[in-house]
This record gives sequence, C-alpha cells and structure tokens, in this order.
Amino acid sequence: MTERDWIEKDFYAELGVSSDASADEIKKAYRKLARDLHPDKNPGDDKAEARFKSVGEAYSVLSDTEKRRQYDETRRLFRSGGNFGAGAGGFGGFGGGTGGFNTGGDFNLDDLLGRAGAGGARAGGTGGLGGLFGDLFSGGRAGTRPSSQARRGADVESEIRLPFADAVRGATVALRLTTQGRCETCGGTGARVGSTPRACPTCNGVGLVTRNQGAFAFSEPCRDCRGTGRIIDDPCPDCGGGGVTPRTRTLNVRIPAGVTDGKRIRIKGQGEPGRGGAPAGDLFVLVHVDPDQLFGRSERNPDDLTLRVPVRYPELALGATLTVPTLDGKVTLKVPAGTASGRTFRVRGRGVRRTDGTSGDLLVTVEVAVPKELDEEAAAALRTYADATKSFDPRAGLF
Repeated sequence: MTERDWIEKDFYAELGVSSDASADEIKKAYRKLARDLHPDKNPGDDKAEARFKSVGEAYSVLSDTEKRRQYDETRRLFRSGGNFGAGAGGFGGFGGGTGGFNTGGDFNLDDLLGRAGAGGARAGGTGGLGGLFGDLFSGGRAGTRPSSQARRGADVESEIRLPFADAVRGATVALRLTTQGRCETCGGTGARVGSTPRACPTCNGVGLVTRNQGAFAFSEPCRDCRGTGRIIDDPCPDCGGGGVTPRTRTLNVRIPAGVTDGKRIRIKGQGEPGRGGAPAGDLFVLVHVDPDQLFGRSERNPDDLTLRVPVRYPELALGATLTVPTLDGKVTLKVPAGTASGRTFRVRGRGVRRTDGTSGDLLVTVEVAVPKELDEEAAAALRTYADATKSFDPRAGLF
C-alpha cells in the first residue's frame, strides 16, 4: 500500500460504513464482507478475490486506531486542495515553526510526501509533512525520506472455527490463504511476455503532473498512468497489467491452548509480501469457538471449565458419590448430605492447561432433576415423605 493509496482510496466506502463509524461497526462490516467474498466461497471468481483483498486492506487500516487517525488526517489534508499552506500559519504546525510554507516559491506533492521536490517549498523545521508520511509508509522516524521501492507488505485478516475441545487443548489448523503475489507470467512488470512498459508521455515517467493555482503549484498523480509513470500497451493476460495475482497457499497455524471465542491471533510475517526487500505484513487470525454440549468457560476465569450435573433429590439430601466427565476422562465427586441444589464444587486441575504447565479447575454445579411422570408407588412414597416433613418450611424466610 502506497501513500497515494491513502489519498485516493476511500476505505470507509470499501467497507460500506460512514467515516464516523465505531470500531465495532467497522469490525462487523468487515466480517460480513470477508465471509461473503472469501475465495473458498467464490471459487474461480476473480472479482470476488480482488474485492476480498481490497476489503482486507481497508480493514487493516481502519481497525488500527493510530493508522485510522493518520489516514483521516491525510485524507483531510489532501481534500483541501489549494488551501494548503494558505495564510501565515500554513503547515507550520507540522514543521515545528511558525511561518508555514514559503509562499515565495512553488511546492508540490513530492514535497508533501517528503521527497526532494522542485521549487522553494520548505517547512519551519526538519520534520514537515515528510516526517508524517515517513512514519506512515516507511516505518521510519520523523524526517526520514520514504522509499518508493521498499514497502512493508500489507497485513492479512482471516478467520477459523474450532471445536470447543481443540480451543481448550490447543490445536494446529491448516489455513488456506489467498493473498497477492508477484505475477509469475510477467515477472511483475504487468506487460505481456515479449513486451515492455513505456514511460508515460503525460508525466514523463514521473507519475505526477503539476497544476497551478494562484501562487502555488500542486502536483497530483497522473491520471493517464495512475501515478505509476508507466504505460502498458499490451497488458499481461494473467494479471491484467497490475503485476500481481492472487495466490492460494496453505499455512499450518498453531492455536494456543485456552483460546477464547473472538480472540485475534497475530502471526508475524505471514501477510502480503513486502516490496524491495521490505518485510512481509502480518497475518491476523480471528478465532471462533463452537459451544460444547456439556462444558463451558467460567466468566470470571476462562481457565476454569464449567459443568452442570443433574442429580436426584435423595443424592443431595442423603449424600452421594458421583462420577462426572472431564475433557480427558472422568473423576469422582463426593456430595455431602444436605447439599442444596445449585451448589458448585471445584475439582482442582481439571480445567484449561496453561502455558506454564498448570491447569485451571473444573466447576461442577449440581442441580435437582425432577421426573416428569411418577408411577403410583413412587407417588405414594413422596406423599409419605411430604407428611413426614411438614415441619420443614423452605419458604419461611420469604415472609
């Protein structure tokens, strides 16, 4: 992703949200689009794959608070057009000075992006907007000249769904990813084999054209070559002149034990490849965990598992030894006489295994199961019991 992408692309429109959308709204919109456009769901659909890539690119910026702030600021500045530097203040705040840009000469987009520009544009300090864009696109310190060749690869978003037991124990999952890579047919040139791109005659291969507005000269991406500086007369049939094509690969992802539903796992260096020797982006995997029919996770401590066990009333009144399941077997649980329905017992070490080798606990809640129907003998026995315990009023405390 280049600095021009930040200026020209509307990431909010890409996700179908407003510019003041909340983080949750952005995440919800991305998840829906990612599911609908995923290559596995649209095999052979090149348009869906391209859209899937664009949606992921937009989300990688808007989901990051700092990147989103910088993107909004960048868009705001460049939408203002001829208002750049107008007045005495100008861009002085960015450069650290008070005089803003020197209105005695011209400045262009190259100056704003921190390159060696033609003309007399200068900021009141060493940082200027070049520092801003240096931070955004090259990862360097303020004032560093961003490279037009070496660029870190874009981050990639994906999702997986795990059974409850695999989420608790940990698992290795084969994840199919579709990312952009250099076109093998044309070697990344974008031109059909046997032909070569030519310099754009409109911008002389620079990628920028200059327009005058009053005392200022503004540079903007050349529309004929879309800012690339090149014209491809005979595009590569596989990549359409873009120099990149979608690639599908399988990556074995290790999911740590105890992962919870909605957890976002970062895998460094497994995103889009970088350009010019720059590092690759990262892969972010959103984990969805299927619920289990028996076990749950404690809200207070996700390392503790929960289990509800139905019991008969005599087992609580008289006491009993129960056999209850665990994720990897079973254990016995002693229930003392007079136990109330709904009481929770803690079985040590039978929960989620932690990275330090210890484990959470299993929380067993006993609940009385009432039979829907009774035969005459059982009903008579219960009536006898009710007569024998008339002195016990469980609702006395209510009044």
